[in-house]
This record gives sequence, structure tokens and C-alpha cells, in this order.
Amino acid sequence: MNVLAIGCHPDDMEISCSGTLAKCVKRGNKVTVCHVANGNMGHEIIKPDELREMRAAEAKKAGSLAGIEVVTLDIGDLLPNGCDIKQRDMVVELIRRVQPDFIITHSPTDYMPDHREVSKLVFDASFAASVPQYGNGGKAAVTPIYYMDNLAGMNFNPTEYVDITDEIDLKIEMLECHVSQLKWMRDHDHIDFAEFVRTCSRFRGLQSNVDYAEAFCQELVWPKVVTKRLLP
Repeated sequence: MNVLAIGCHPDDMEISCSGTLAKCVKRGNKVTVCHVANGNMGHEIIKPDELREMRAAEAKKAGSLAGIEVVTLDIGDLLPNGCDIKQRDMVVELIRRVQPDFIITHSPTDYMPDHREVSKLVFDASFAASVPQYGNGGKAAVTPIYYMDNLAGMNFNPTEYVDITDEIDLKIEMLECHVSQLKWMRDHDHIDFAEFVRTCSRFRGLQSNVDYAEAFCQELVWPKVVTKRLLP
């Protein structure tokens, strides 16, 4: 099985679904993570060009801990646009290359505009990728989509849970690879973001009767619904 997770920024997957992705690798899946944006605006002091390189390296390191392939569309922060045909076509080509059995991405109810734009790009591209005569040729199946949890679970009512009790320490280790983000938040914002994420996973675990969990909503539109469970 091929799994494709498309997020906006280089740490988004570690926050919301890296435990699930690690669990997919453990069951023998090929997992690809794509960051649409390069995270170049994600710091008050570090300049965009330098930060872009730093965050790409952080993402690669995090993915390597779980055996995940990490790629980027390298679009600047605040520039993802769900109505941009060129950006949509980049996602189309990604989907056709990976041939995913399912896709994980941001929820349309997410708090950040960039995340919402990525959600639209993925939804639209997942259909366009299935049209053989569109673009540069080739096609992918009409792929089931799962939306990952919003930050702090705000405005998100899960329909699926994944037990990540055995993966929680790896999830946090992967998140800690994003030093440019976590160190700044600890030093300047006085926020232990790793503990924040662990607490959110614990909360979802309480809801689903396990120690730690990640939460998802399935996109329930025809013909993206299948009769078998795809999440691990």
C-alpha cells in the first residue's frame, strides 16, 4: 500500500499524523510526505533563504527516523493558493507519481489560511489526477482522503482514531528535529511545543480508550469511500 501525506509546512505532519505514518511504515507501507510550502517565513529572526534550507534539512531528518520519503513543492509561505492551476498541477503530478491508496492532508476547517489552501489543492488535484486526458498524461485512482487533526483539536470532530501508543516517543523525537521552530518557541514564547503535541495526543487517546492517539475525519464524498479500513 502507498500512503501520501500532503501538508503545508515542514513540521505539520509531525504535529498531527507522524505516529500514524510511522505505524504505516511498520505494517509495510511505502509512505511519502510532501510539504507544499517551504516554511521560509516561520521565524522572526532567521532570514527566509536561510530558514528555507534549515527547514528542508529538519524535515528530511525527521522523516528518516521513521523510514519516510520527504519531498517538497518548495512554494514560499503565504503563497499556497487553492485556485492556482500551476500549484494544483504540481500536486496532480505528485499524486500520479506516488499512486497513493489514500491521502492524508489538512482539514478545510484548519486555523491557518495556508493550511486551508493546501486542503483545497489536495481535494481538487486528487480528482484531476484521475482524468487520463488531463495534463501530462497518466492517471491515479480517485483516492480516499483523510483530514488530520487541527491544532489543539479546535473545530474538529473526528470520525477515525489511530492508536499511536507505541509510536508516541518516535513522534516526539521526529517533532524535536524541527529545532528552528521548537527552540524559538521554548526560548522566546515560553511554550514547550513538544509537550503541547504530546498532550493533544493524550487527549485523543482518552477519547478512544488508548494511551495516545491521532484523530482524523474521512472525506465522505463519492467515489472516495471504500468498504475497508485504510488507516492502521
